[in-house]
Amino acid sequence: MGIGGAGIPPGMNVSVAGAPSGFSGPPPGYANAHPGNLGLNPVPNQQATRHARRVYVGNLPGTVTEPKVAAFFNNALHAIGGTVAALSGDPCLNVYINYEKKFAFVEFRTVEETSNCMALDGAVLEGIAMRVRRPNDYNVMAASSLGPSQPKEGLNLEAIGLNPAGAAAGGATNASLSEEDLAHRLFIGGLPYFLTEAMVKELVEAFGPTKQFQLVVDRETGNSKGYGFFVYQDHSVTDVACQGLHGMKMGEKSLTVQRAMQGGAGAPKPTAASASGHAALPGADEVAAHLAGVSGAPAVSVPPPPSERPASRVVSLTEMLDVEELRDDVEYGEIMEDMREECGKFGRIESIVIPRPDDTAGEAVPGLGKVFVCYEDQAGAASARNALHGRKFGGNVVKADFIDEAVFASRAF
Repeated sequence: MGIGGAGIPPGMNVSVAGAPSGFSGPPPGYANAHPGNLGLNPVPNQQATRHARRVYVGNLPGTVTEPKVAAFFNNALHAIGGTVAALSGDPCLNVYINYEKKFAFVEFRTVEETSNCMALDGAVLEGIAMRVRRPNDYNVMAASSLGPSQPKEGLNLEAIGLNPAGAAAGGATNASLSEEDLAHRLFIGGLPYFLTEAMVKELVEAFGPTKQFQLVVDRETGNSKGYGFFVYQDHSVTDVACQGLHGMKMGEKSLTVQRAMQGGAGAPKPTAASASGHAALPGADEVAAHLAGVSGAPAVSVPPPPSERPASRVVSLTEMLDVEELRDDVEYGEIMEDMREECGKFGRIESIVIPRPDDTAGEAVPGLGKVFVCYEDQAGAASARNALHGRKFGGNVVKADFIDEAVFASRAF
């Protein structure tokens, strides 16, 4: 399998000793080359092109090192034919790993090689499928003049064990969805783990046929993770389905159904019909909620300082999330489920909104990096604020405070 089981053919020379360890400027023979077009134009400022020459790599193995990551991407790009023929040497310039959160930023010498690297999403390193994404500072408009933004055709992805169609990462792809489809794409969480994909699909298709449906499952066991994503063929039923499904009781769980893009418009408040008009499904196992670094009460409870804002039903949580992880549907779903379980300890939740990065918007996403939890009453919100403020998450101290309900409703975070 080659290095770390990456699927690189046997016999390929994989050396980590010469992996780059810092920024030393353009590689030899590259000083006057355009990052994307190679010699057609003078080099723009290196810092100005950096956003288009970097990738975010998530879900890294815990034992991986920066030289190993550099060697992996160097060899993988060589194997699939993703390097620039006019340049000799390796394409990777630098690797930075956040060991605590298991993600890395990898910088390449050209925009073209960086775009080819995007085809490596789902490649396996040391037995774990990695996620390869554009970084949060990637500017689509600015990058369009620097070089290709998509992987070139004809890459030999099978050389590293990837399906050319990009199916190695598992689950459904969004490639066939239009922008309008994505705007109506729904997240469904709180599913009992015994429900199969066919059973969940039958449930959601009570409101109409779906264009795309995905129940997220564990890669190793194949068991449901309790959430999924779907899009209706008829977008006019999206809100109707939210009203009918959100809050539906299934055993000891309640469904969360809302738009997936940027946390959506928030799930509608359950109507009387949706709250009591459906038979509960028994048998759902209660799963221990955990939120890394947050779950578990501190040894000494320290009440938060008085809020400068009036009490409301909505609590804002900051310093909790790695924005890059929100790009990935699986990570987003797990975060949403963890928040629903953890925050649900303090009262009945009406809706949760977690804004997601949107590279196509061309502007900042309001509230990005924060979690907004709307409770059915102020007592639940107050309990959550008192319990979560000051708790540690990923080495950061969580800040919890109220926000105005009208602000939450209008998404003017």
